[in-house]
Amino acid sequence: MKRAPSFTAFRSTSPVASLVMRRNTRRHTRPELLLRRALWRLGVRYRLHLADLPGRPDLVLPSARLAVFCDGDFWHGRDWQARRRRLAQGANAAYWIPKILANRERDRRVSRLLRALGWTVVRVWESEVLKDANKVARELLGRARKAVPRDR
Repeated sequence: MKRAPSFTAFRSTSPVASLVMRRNTRRHTRPELLLRRALWRLGVRYRLHLADLPGRPDLVLPSARLAVFCDGDFWHGRDWQARRRRLAQGANAAYWIPKILANRERDRRVSRLLRALGWTVVRVWESEVLKDANKVARELLGRARKAVPRDR
């Protein structure tokens, strides 16, 4: 099995950058909260960060077997080719490029595991949620309705 890269030897480029990175959280991010509120207004009930599922999806709709991840554009490499070029020119490129590549590989692995367990995996980008959380919530509701058997 391929070993994850170690990032322990790398140091922040500045105290400000260090502070910004420390303030990033795994759970209850602004996009996630916006999406949760929009889903709640639509009457969708969900569970949060289920530890018994691979990857601890941000939102889980158990009856529809729908696992939702709200992925950060930076951390999960949205528009990866362009982002990678920008990172290569910036500070700590030797850290950031392998870090984001490892995140992307983990995302693919987690999605495969969930699909193998019979779950539908939906990954939404934070920028899409920030742009229009209600639209994303309606799309998720549509996916959930398709997934739930009608004879209930």
